[in-house]
Formats: sequence, C-alpha cells, structure tokens
Amino acid sequence: MGRNSARAGSVGPAPRQAGPLEDGALDAHLDAQLDSELAGAHISAAEELAGLGLWEEAYGRLRSAVEMLHGPDRPHPVRAELDRLRREHAMVHEQARRDFLTASYNRRYLDDRLSTLLDDPSVLRAGMALGMVDIDHFKKVNDRYGHPFGDRVLQRVVSELDAVLPEGCFCARYGGEEFALVLPGCDQDEAVAVCERARLRIDQHPWAELEPELRVTVSVGVAHSVSQPPDVEQLLMSADVLLYAAKGAGRNAVAYRRTCGTVALAGPAGARRDIPQPASVDC
Repeated sequence: MGRNSARAGSVGPAPRQAGPLEDGALDAHLDAQLDSELAGAHISAAEELAGLGLWEEAYGRLRSAVEMLHGPDRPHPVRAELDRLRREHAMVHEQARRDFLTASYNRRYLDDRLSTLLDDPSVLRAGMALGMVDIDHFKKVNDRYGHPFGDRVLQRVVSELDAVLPEGCFCARYGGEEFALVLPGCDQDEAVAVCERARLRIDQHPWAELEPELRVTVSVGVAHSVSQPPDVEQLLMSADVLLYAAKGAGRNAVAYRRTCGTVALAGPAGARRDIPQPASVDC
C-alpha cells in the first residue's frame, strides 16, 4: 500500500530542457532545410530559363543554388564547372556577334542592335547617325595583291575605324569591303566630324608597311535621323545614297546632307566642284 502510494504520488523526472548547443543545432537544421528548399527553387528556375535560351540568367540561378548548399566561400567542383560553362558561353555568344575576319561586329548584330537602340535615351534625345563606309577600288587591291593581302587591308581599315569611335558607338561589317559606323546620340555635325577623322586616318595610314606602292582610301555617306524613333531602313538607305554621292564626287570623301537638303562633302573635299545631288531619302 505504502509502495503503491509512493509510486502514485511520485513525480517523474522533469523534461530535460534543451541547452544552447541543442538550440543552435535545431536552428542550423532549419536553416539548412530552408536553404535546400530555396536551392531547389533556384534549380527549377534555372531549368526554365535555360529552356528559354536565357543562359546567363540560368547560370546565375544555379550559382545561387550552389552557394546556398555549400556556402559562398567554400571551393566546390560544381561552382567551378558553372564558372567555366559561363565563361565559355559568354565567349561563344560574343564570337557569334563578330565577323570572323575583321573582328568587327557582323550584320546580324548590326540589325539586332539598331532595333534595340530605338528606345535608347541618347537616341531619343539627340537622334542617331549612321556612316556607311566603303573602301575605294578594293577590287583592284585583291586583283593585284591577292585575297590574303586584301584581308590584311580590311583588318587595318577596321582598326582605324574603331580608333575614332566615341564611347557607345560601334563598327559593323555590312558586307564585303563595306562597313557601318553606328553613332547613337550623335547629332549630324558630330557624326560628320567622326567620319571625317576616320577617312583622314585611313588616308594617312602608313600603307607602305604592307606594300610600297599601296594607298588605301575610303568613301563615306553619313545620314542622321530626323524622326523619333528613327526609321532604321530609311537611315540605311539614306547613308547608302550619300556614300555613292561621295564616290561620284571623286572618292576619298565624306558626304552628308545639309539642313537645306543639298549634299556636301566634309573637310578639304568640300571644295570640289562636281558633287552629285541625289534625291533625298527621308529618315
């Protein structure tokens, strides 16, 4: 009776309270579980982005997942592999935008970039200019010295064109020996000055380093947008018309259209008497 009473009245050991270390372990477990769930969400998002062809965004999501699971500072082979793939993809993407011979941008990039520039703040503020550049008598260079030599001439011409471009502007190979200088945010006077500097650099380049009797010049047509947003096709057509006006005026010249609509030549070429006056192409 006494033993039973004692057993009935006895109080069992109180529940053991979790110490600070156990609290920390529980928090760490919960954090790890949350990180795992977030990492899974990043991986799912990365798969969707990759399916849409958005590779840079997909790599960013995967990297976030790896950092959640392994920490941002701990070396991990998956992170290294992601970095390698990201670098390789960026390199392939850049190569796809470049002309393989001259390393200038290619026609595909030119078309894509012109479309995206329509909403650029600098274009909305000051318009967009485009210079169409053609190497004078380039066929004669190829015929006389051969195509490998002509390729070297093309590369040097692109180097000289790139040297005069302001920040935010670019050169693209339009086709053959023809190049487009895209000058967003430049007004007509600025664009004509840039193209005249390019023409002069090419004219004064030490071409004798390649061949003692070689001389290379370019003709340029400069068009400037007058509409907002500019009509890209009209801009290209206008620059092309002005290019042939420069050629018709004797080559080695930059042609542009004055406010009054007449065609003029920049720099010393402006003193020439016979300057073709083609019909205006509104852009």
